[in-house]
Amino acid sequence: MREKAAEMVSKSADESGIERSTAVTSYRERIAMRLDREPQELKPSGDPFRPAAVIVPIVERIEPSVLFTRRTEHLSSHAGQVCFPGGRLHRDDETLVATALRELQEETGIAGESIEVAGFLDPYYTLNTGFTILPVVGFLRPDFALSVNAHEVAEVFEVPLDFLLDQGNHALKHVERGGVMREFYAITYGSHTIWGATAAMVVNLAERLKEP
Repeated sequence: MREKAAEMVSKSADESGIERSTAVTSYRERIAMRLDREPQELKPSGDPFRPAAVIVPIVERIEPSVLFTRRTEHLSSHAGQVCFPGGRLHRDDETLVATALRELQEETGIAGESIEVAGFLDPYYTLNTGFTILPVVGFLRPDFALSVNAHEVAEVFEVPLDFLLDQGNHALKHVERGGVMREFYAITYGSHTIWGATAAMVVNLAERLKEP
């Protein structure tokens, strides 16, 4: 599955056919160079952890942005939270890249043809929900069309990439759960707070893109 996911990175890049300005090409190349071309092995794996994937969509504007969703309040897990589109691996998903692209379309209506898979970030696992998540980074055409699944998604919004990469915007928080002190990142942009696994993935991207 990992080899097939890596093949989808190259295939997506070859077939995209997206015309780009010099500025767009510059940041694309910088990001792609810092990503994993092959997904890391998901750890931990096996019961109780289930494989999952999210897509980190970098919108190809002159000033690039990142697309997020806010989940509806009635969902049984992560209700009201800001997330990347994604979910658990389904039986029919050939790879976790396929999982991420399927979930993107199911949640937002954005077709997989609108996004070019660039690479992967570090896997992240969630103790409370029992998922090991592969973050798949992709470049999203700016002319994408939304058809939001109102049952799952309350809002789709973008945050400037430069804002997300600024470490001054990464607040390290602490909370006690079950007698154990845990720490997590939170990023506040306007009325939105990105935290937990999603913020950790943003921080991982920022750390990869640090100079040199």
